Amino acid sequence: MPTTKITIVGSGIAGLATAVSLHAAGFDRVTVYEADPSVRSLGLGLNILPNAVRELAELGLLDELLHQAVRTRELAMYNPHGDLVWREDRGTHAGYTWPQLSVSRARLVAVLAAEVRRRLGDGALVTDARLVGLDHGPGGPRAVFTDRRGDTRTVGTDVLLCADGIRSAARSLLYPDEGPPLTNGTTLYRGTAWADAFLTGDSMAVLGDDRRRLVLYPIERNAEERRALVNWVAAFPDEDGSTHRRPMGAADSREVILRQFGRWSPPGTDLASLLKDTEDIQRYPMTDRDPIPRWTFGNVTLVGDAAHAMYPAGSNGATQAVIDARVLAWHLAAHHPDVGGALRAYEAERRPQMTELQASARSMGPERVITLAHQRAPDGFDDVRDVFGEEELAQISHDFAVTGRFDQEWVNTRPSLTVSPHRPPVTRPDSRSTR
Repeated sequence: MPTTKITIVGSGIAGLATAVSLHAAGFDRVTVYEADPSVRSLGLGLNILPNAVRELAELGLLDELLHQAVRTRELAMYNPHGDLVWREDRGTHAGYTWPQLSVSRARLVAVLAAEVRRRLGDGALVTDARLVGLDHGPGGPRAVFTDRRGDTRTVGTDVLLCADGIRSAARSLLYPDEGPPLTNGTTLYRGTAWADAFLTGDSMAVLGDDRRRLVLYPIERNAEERRALVNWVAAFPDEDGSTHRRPMGAADSREVILRQFGRWSPPGTDLASLLKDTEDIQRYPMTDRDPIPRWTFGNVTLVGDAAHAMYPAGSNGATQAVIDARVLAWHLAAHHPDVGGALRAYEAERRPQMTELQASARSMGPERVITLAHQRAPDGFDDVRDVFGEEELAQISHDFAVTGRFDQEWVNTRPSLTVSPHRPPVTRPDSRSTR
């Protein structure tokens, strides 16, 4: 395995997690190429579900992440009136062996990048290298990169793993007629601000009707002052299809958000104050990609959002990128030196699962209960049992967990994806490709 040269495109969560996973599986000729001049992260907070936290723990990263993150204790979903629709424990409080983590995306990327450098050396991360061409012919993959000066370099490799996000240059080269990501007409507004802790102090709250969502969760805490750095997301339809493209300052964004949500009742949170204390408000359309019939071309494959970008419902973006990385490394070790067979096996396991999860995310995953609550009781309710059958809410949550392979039984009991660099496994642990 040390003789196998592996090239990764993209230094986001998927690319960096893949590099660390490959080294853990015995591959040490791994290089990550990043288009930007530095390894950095866009975006604010994110959630990592226990199935991915388990993988990060097996890579030796959990202790560091626990210093950087909040252990999510519960998920609580409400209608706009503040009526509780559904509440469930999360992470170790729900019986998982591993926690669910809420963390700054920048901090997660920093932890992964530091681990790549520690394991593979500073030269393993190459910046200012934008992918502009690739060849997946029988002679082995060749990737062409360009820098800001316009200089190009061609990199020959044994394996090319493309983890360059929802606007993947690699995917556009493999599917030149696909076009840009798809939008559903919803605009996302996002920000972070320090505020009083709400509910348990470690809770994620989601409020909504049939068209709008307001999401709140802490990504950092000051326990002594019972304060938290709250990551918030406001999502609502863009009426004329152009709101996210018009220049808008923070004050204008606050005004637009309060017009939509000013009369809502988020638990323990003064939304107007939270928005006032948010210095930078990010704004962009909600997008995803249609599933594609094939990720793998010879010794080239797609990873993370480049393969299966989905709507931000159910905390599966970063989570599934980490799972991709670990499954891919497992198959490359197990099938070595048959690289093509390894990539096809990785795709055979992951693509059907992610296609199903993408479809579920389009119906908003577990948040579908909020839409149903509004449709059935738009003016609110006194008792949620008057709106839903006894087992209906729990079944919706359970079905989504099973679809994403993060239900408690599976996460706690499935065989480990950790392999010995010297004696890789010859058979794949049950991937639960059928149920």
